[in-house]
Amino acid sequence: MNITADIKYIGVDDRKLDLFEGQYPVPNGMSYNSYAIMDEKIAIMDSVDAHFTQEWLDNIKSTLAGRTPDYLVVQHMEPDHSANIESFKAAYPNACIVASAKAFAMMKNFFGTEYADNRLVVGEGDTLSLGKHTLTFVTAPMVHWPEVIVTYDSTDRVLFSADAFGKFGTPDTDEPWADEARRYYIGIVGKYGAQVQALLKKAAALDIATICPLHGPVLNENLSYYLGLYDTWSSYRPEEDGVLIAYTSVYGHTKEAALRLAQLLRDKGRTVAVYDLARSDEFAAVADAFRYSKLVLATTTYNADIFPFMRQFIDHLTERGFRSRTVGLIENGSWAPMAAKVMRGMLEKSRDLTFTETTVKILSALNAESEAQLLALAAEL
Repeated sequence: MNITADIKYIGVDDRKLDLFEGQYPVPNGMSYNSYAIMDEKIAIMDSVDAHFTQEWLDNIKSTLAGRTPDYLVVQHMEPDHSANIESFKAAYPNACIVASAKAFAMMKNFFGTEYADNRLVVGEGDTLSLGKHTLTFVTAPMVHWPEVIVTYDSTDRVLFSADAFGKFGTPDTDEPWADEARRYYIGIVGKYGAQVQALLKKAAALDIATICPLHGPVLNENLSYYLGLYDTWSSYRPEEDGVLIAYTSVYGHTKEAALRLAQLLRDKGRTVAVYDLARSDEFAAVADAFRYSKLVLATTTYNADIFPFMRQFIDHLTERGFRSRTVGLIENGSWAPMAAKVMRGMLEKSRDLTFTETTVKILSALNAESEAQLLALAAEL
């Protein structure tokens, strides 16, 4: 695939992968993107996952049509992008490895060598001329590893964005970009909003026509839409005015309350998403908690604590910087309800949360009193 006249796509698609990074379901697979910049000198932008060594090397060979690459630019050292550095060097021993100083230190950890005999260490603002194409390197620490660089080609106005602007799914998957990009961003990058904001400020100074990420489709239209979403996500602002209701239920009574609240809110014209945390994709629920302006947590008291799926869900939220939302709580307990207290305590580390005045307390099953509390909570939300 031609990105521009001189930039070719040489990545691979993984359609068999079930869990990305061992935890994120990817029903539409995953792409590991790599690119070749064809000029007087040739630069290969990143490698791919270890399961696709030969396919990637074949892509390089067929694209270069008898020429040999001069550089391998390593923007990010996660193994899904760096696993084939050694295979590349074996195939092209005279090629120079280009990366940040921290990336070379990681190469020593992964491969036992820092390639000191043929390497180029680059940092903020450094450039590399390929002929008519000049690459400028921009540091992007903790987006989402400390060694990350992104690369700007001023000739074709292309930003090679490393893991930024990536998404789950292969590039040919027919689905809205934002849904799987949001789940990818919040799950993997979400903790590092301040660092993403810093990168966006650097990107604003560049004249970008195309974004080439390491996962998902190449972006070359309506870039303000993608940049705007990244600005929203990384500043932890709600993307939409709506309510996420996340619940766990043992015998169905807490579920009944959650669904009853959802219907009350929908009757009022509110946008509502509901997740059973024991059965849903928990990372889709996490992404929607960041998507919407309001969150309701409903769970049972369990061993004087809360149900494990709810504890894990709140942990996912807080470790990713969850903040600036309105939160309502529903607790259930047959003899000593503790869930609301525990959930509120777990959320204390989150900034700028507003808790509703109403907390719904269910004693085993809904009754007239707890039904009235649901009505009050719906009115507040």
